[in-house]
Amino acid sequence: MSKSMPDAPAGRVTVERRTGGIVVATLNRPAKLNVLDREGWALLGRVFDDVSADDGVRCVVVRGAGDRAFSAGSDIGAFGEQRDTPEQVRRYAEVVAHGLGAVRNCPHPTVAAVKGVCAGGGLAVAAACDLRVCGQSSRFGIPVNRLGLTMSYDEMAPVLATSGAGAVLELLLTGEFVDASRAREMGLVARIVPDGRVVEEALRLAGTIAAGAPLVNRWHKKFVRRAVEGGSVSRAEQDEAYEAFRTRDYREGRAAFVEKRAPRFSGE
Repeated sequence: MSKSMPDAPAGRVTVERRTGGIVVATLNRPAKLNVLDREGWALLGRVFDDVSADDGVRCVVVRGAGDRAFSAGSDIGAFGEQRDTPEQVRRYAEVVAHGLGAVRNCPHPTVAAVKGVCAGGGLAVAAACDLRVCGQSSRFGIPVNRLGLTMSYDEMAPVLATSGAGAVLELLLTGEFVDASRAREMGLVARIVPDGRVVEEALRLAGTIAAGAPLVNRWHKKFVRRAVEGGSVSRAEQDEAYEAFRTRDYREGRAAFVEKRAPRFSGE
């Protein structure tokens, strides 16, 4: 069963709930390469706030509408109205930070299905997801030095976490776009498939993820983020890694293995 959530003006982001706990969030401005204005970034944050609070969700696929772009980033055409004065810039940045943070901090696994152009803030959205699948003709870039504007710390953060300083500086300082093969070398994407199979592969991957124990998937997301942050891990944090052994899903998974059948996880 699918379900649509309320939209911002012009349907900036739409949501479809599929069977098996899979949610598809679509950046929905295909005529403008799925760019996000202030209202679009705000809606992205609200969508992911709602999805994050839903324990029935097992995986989220993020895609762009149409075949031309995942997202070309922020709507430059709206900057004169929304990002002109220092106060407007600050307010816009806060909305972008919340939108990206909501994607990056979603407790459920996330998969970006990248077709076509993936640039600027759009690349930040894709990088905020856990896994990225792209088409063979996809192109990636952050050409903001051609516009005379900077990429904020909040926008850089997910790309830095995914690809490291060298890759980010290559994109920022050259302003050039890279192809799918180079993007994989940079760590921007995990899998490259034919253009016509991008969404299909992302949904297949989401189905594989959703078949696993949802609590375990959420714990692993949390543990990996904590490990990457560095610093000593507290005893309480170490003990949390053993909480899975107290769950009904652990008992189900163990029984299913012994009985040679597929597990039926309940998220408990």
